[in-house]
Amino acid sequence: MVEAEKTITFPDVDNIYLAAERLRGVIAHTPLQENLNLSDKYGATIFLKREDLQVVRSYKIRGAYNKMASLPAESLAKGVVCASAGNHAQGLAYACRKMAVKGIIFMPTTTPNQKVKQVKLFGKEFVEVVLIGDTYDDAYHAAMEYVDTHESIFVHPFDDLQVMEGQGTVGLEIFKDSNFKIDYLLMAIGGGGLASGVSTVFRQLSPRTKLIGVEPLGAPSMKVSIDAGHIIALDEIDKFVDGAAVKRPGNTTFEICRQNLDQVILIPEGKVCTTILQLYNEDAIVAEPAGALTIAALDFLKDEIKGKNVVCLVSGGNNDITRTEEIKERSLLYEGLKHYFIIRFPQRAGAMREFLDGVLGATDDITLFEYSKKTNRERGPALVGIELKNKADFEPLRKRMQDAKIQFEYLNDKPDLFEFLI
Repeated sequence: MVEAEKTITFPDVDNIYLAAERLRGVIAHTPLQENLNLSDKYGATIFLKREDLQVVRSYKIRGAYNKMASLPAESLAKGVVCASAGNHAQGLAYACRKMAVKGIIFMPTTTPNQKVKQVKLFGKEFVEVVLIGDTYDDAYHAAMEYVDTHESIFVHPFDDLQVMEGQGTVGLEIFKDSNFKIDYLLMAIGGGGLASGVSTVFRQLSPRTKLIGVEPLGAPSMKVSIDAGHIIALDEIDKFVDGAAVKRPGNTTFEICRQNLDQVILIPEGKVCTTILQLYNEDAIVAEPAGALTIAALDFLKDEIKGKNVVCLVSGGNNDITRTEEIKERSLLYEGLKHYFIIRFPQRAGAMREFLDGVLGATDDITLFEYSKKTNRERGPALVGIELKNKADFEPLRKRMQDAKIQFEYLNDKPDLFEFLI
């Protein structure tokens, strides 16, 4: 669906400085840290802006608090409202607590209990959580109905001038803390609020810095819109990178990102998962999927960033531990280390042993085996998952299966069947 452009007002750097004053003593001035592992890997000097160390473990508190602090007392007295299943809800909750303002936060009923508890923890008695509907859209519509009937203020997660200016304070901190020329600055994009605020700062204070927006491949709403020259709302998206999975960019954020960003690149969700695991194992950094996007993007820029100073904005660290197995699985699939087959084994003694001894490699590991015996057939189908030590081991495995005349169907390249069975 194509939507018409509207006349909009852009963020202002002077207002971003004012936002920084409002946020003084409320947020953490997060560190800008050189990462030696990444610097060695890419032959560049890589710095991480650690918004995962923010008080609510993401940058979202900046925009939410700045919006609320910009409102007159009579408006705040009626309360504020948001719809969110993630970091925006936590940021708004904390802002309500700091300002002693009543907040109503609408979240879909599918929101993990851990996230609901975090919102209540940050907001204490100042926040009421309303669980409604199965999707974010359901929660959003309920929030807007509440706003209409109670005359409360809706705090948008990204397409709001004061929210963008609050997020822009991240850019001020990066600029102030860097005693070096920043050649590249990478920012995750969901709705575009963070990229809009930060890019506004850098276009004025450091115009030669190359500004790169990073989106998940399964939710490319900003890139698709910029490439088309107008806002496009996507019908379906992959919601895995939940902090950046948005079907439609904002009216204002689209125009700002279109003008300010040098490039928007798309990162496969599996690559994001690999990066999450590497950050945890190598640097003890707990990054959420959206927080790992910019670091995952370095592989796609490795040739042009050699010898350069690069800043990756780590936008958040609210990773749900219950997602660990899914993260590992997506990473293995992306790296070509896990493969699924339907194998039709002969229904006779020793068939499985022949497969293990004659087909499976020395370092190959069966991670899934589901066998359905068919009494009226000579062969029974089995769903088999095999994890490899090296990506290069796959073709030899496949050839050994063919040489042994094993009947099989490879599932990784059949997305519909894969989703149904795995």
